[in-house]
Amino acid sequence: MSERRPRAALSPLKHPWRRQAEPPSSGPSGSAGSSGGAGGSGSSSGSGGSGSPGKGGPPEPPGGEPRPSVVQASLYRDGRRVSSPDTLAETFRQLREQPEGMAWIGLQRPTEDELHSLAAEFDLHELAVEDAMEAHQRPKLERYGDTLFVVLRAARYLDAPEEVDFGELHVFVGTDFVITVRHGAAPDLSAVRRRMEETPELLALGPEAVLYAILDAVVDGYAPVVAGVQNDIDEIETEVFGGDPAVSRRIYELSREIVEFQRATRPLVSMLHGLMAGFAKYGTDEELQRYLRDVADHVTHTSERVDGFRQALSEILTVNATLVAQQQGAEMRALAEAGFEQNEEIKKISAWAAILFAPTLVGTIYGMNFDNMPELHWAGGYPFAVVLMAVVCTSLYVVFKKKDWL
Repeated sequence: MSERRPRAALSPLKHPWRRQAEPPSSGPSGSAGSSGGAGGSGSSSGSGGSGSPGKGGPPEPPGGEPRPSVVQASLYRDGRRVSSPDTLAETFRQLREQPEGMAWIGLQRPTEDELHSLAAEFDLHELAVEDAMEAHQRPKLERYGDTLFVVLRAARYLDAPEEVDFGELHVFVGTDFVITVRHGAAPDLSAVRRRMEETPELLALGPEAVLYAILDAVVDGYAPVVAGVQNDIDEIETEVFGGDPAVSRRIYELSREIVEFQRATRPLVSMLHGLMAGFAKYGTDEELQRYLRDVADHVTHTSERVDGFRQALSEILTVNATLVAQQQGAEMRALAEAGFEQNEEIKKISAWAAILFAPTLVGTIYGMNFDNMPELHWAGGYPFAVVLMAVVCTSLYVVFKKKDWL
């Protein structure tokens, strides 16, 4: 930010934020295997900047009253919390009395009045405020004077339904304030706030350090999603070669999730490069620059993995279509062979029926016993009839045999 106030320097020998394992009992943080302790895809998902656990933000108050939009508002000085006002008005008042302080305000689906009061106090641009109210924005980074407006798409993998759940996070970063507006269950920014408070030397670097921590949390939250999607693709490959008829629908649904995942991760690459391009202009702390470059590397790696997933699903879909076509061809061949065999049997039956019909016809004529039939009193009539039936039957047998009917 321009006009930055002097902050305490972060020791280059200590990296308290990155790569430290958190005890399993440390509260509603994210996945223990996620670097940076972001908690973007953990089982709990506190709201933007909240200090309260629970899936989907703070609990509903008793009596059916509406949940407050302001999840947590805190004031910090030299990296340490000095107060936690209960209302936005109190937060504004205390910040004015703390010229060296920083306000970190977390909101979940705020009302228009709350956003307008924030806009009036911190001089937020009306376009950014409108985006924060409407949500459903693409990831982006925009600068309005001394204020950065960042839109992020967080993601978490749901094990039970085997699908990806996406959330949206809007961040306003000024010279002495950070405002997070969360739409959705992810990410768990309560863990971000808690870990930043545990590393006051990093938090003392000001709003840009908070922005880094939020970016790191969102990006680290992609790791369990990548692992879950990879597992889904492996299962789909098994189902494809196993001939599962329902696999086509699963491929289609996973493809849609990967497209949505691409829309969340791909813009982050250019966003972070744009943020890094302003390091010199806005006097970003050197150690913080290293951290942000590390986040950019993670984003690039994740984006490449997601692109690979989409290519892999496209190839799997092609293979599945080929296998389905082969199966249908085999079924058609089997039907054709069955029809051919049936036709051969019908020809044999027809041939024998014709052969047996010839003597029946002769015998029927000679068996009518009319008085005016000359052959009735002919001495050679019987041998003649027998020979005639034998000749006709033999002739028909020879003809059908040559035609491969017998």
